[in-house]
Amino acid sequence: MRKLLLLLWLALPVCAFSQGFQVNLEGEKQIGMGHTGTGLATDGASVFFNPGAVAMLPENYVQAGISPLVFQSVFNPSGTDIQYHTANKIAPPFTFYGVWGPKASWWKFGLGIYTPYGGLTDWGNNWQGKYVLESLDLKAIYFQPTISIKLADFVSIGGGFVYNRGSVDLTQAIPLSNSAGQDGQAELKGTGHGYGWNAGIYFKTEANFTVGITHRSGVSTTINNGNAIFSVPASLQSAFPQPNTFSSTIPLPAVNSVGIGFYPTSKWTLALDVNITSWSSYKTLEFDYKTTTPDLQNSISPRDYQDAFTFRAGAQYKSSPRTAWRFGGGFATTAVLDGYVTPEAPDANRMYFTGGFGYMLTKHFDLDASFEYEHLLSRTQTNIQYQLSGTYDTNVYIPGISLSYHW
Repeated sequence: MRKLLLLLWLALPVCAFSQGFQVNLEGEKQIGMGHTGTGLATDGASVFFNPGAVAMLPENYVQAGISPLVFQSVFNPSGTDIQYHTANKIAPPFTFYGVWGPKASWWKFGLGIYTPYGGLTDWGNNWQGKYVLESLDLKAIYFQPTISIKLADFVSIGGGFVYNRGSVDLTQAIPLSNSAGQDGQAELKGTGHGYGWNAGIYFKTEANFTVGITHRSGVSTTINNGNAIFSVPASLQSAFPQPNTFSSTIPLPAVNSVGIGFYPTSKWTLALDVNITSWSSYKTLEFDYKTTTPDLQNSISPRDYQDAFTFRAGAQYKSSPRTAWRFGGGFATTAVLDGYVTPEAPDANRMYFTGGFGYMLTKHFDLDASFEYEHLLSRTQTNIQYQLSGTYDTNVYIPGISLSYHW
């Protein structure tokens, strides 16, 4: 029983902070161009992609967008023809950016509110892994005030403070049947917060190239007084004390990025980005509970993640002064080693393809839309903690739209 209870608590950070839920949906123009943006000064989303480029923006911006995300995963248990599917639920990552500064000034101030982590995963209560996970609802919101300074006509720098606010609601079956033969259930609900920073430098060259370098710091996210809610037979309630709370600190890794923009003609923009996410900082996970029993103890669990790389490429073509077409794609390596893959985020090496368009509705209003398809390579695993063995196949579908006002 003790081992089964620990699985609930150990599930949280894997689903919340693995490569699989690092959604990276921070700007519709950038999504359309394969998520490139480190080496570009495109719009208000530079607050996230490269604070150093914000001072180079020719206009001020207020913009907002949403990118509904549909995560579809299939699990085939080893040695069977059975397939279990996640429900088609929609997670709504969103963005808001504001950029302000005097016309032709050497500085600009920016504010970003965005959701770099989040999702809905629902396997239901009748699948083989229900004692590992039934459902997950995850939200993380980052707030980032930013200042950017133009040091010269060819170089600018910038940085921002980051405050992270997140919430999670996770359910899992417990193999303790009541008189009606129904499983027990555990629900984990909590909110947490953390702090970090984002900085970058941006260069213009005389050879139609721009270059950006950024660093997003790690963010330690602390969850205090999260609620642990158990539905079990009354005769076993003492093993699952109520009310009960937990606390934990979970490291979100640092991200380093290098990006290049190239402008062969006035109509074309080409871009390349490389990102390194320092997941190797995530070695262990610890949970402390306010009330423990012989069946519910504080836990320390190894993670031993590895650094992950993402390679991105994209392009924009302006077919008219009012219309732009975008496309791109990329490849990302997984941070999760063999033996640690879970149904919360059945992570694997992935490839993705994007497209989009922009249209100037008026002199000051822009409409931008994008679509992304991600395919995670099939991965057969036996989890060393849960002993859940089988093959995961996962696809992600993400439309998006934003409106921008610039002056």
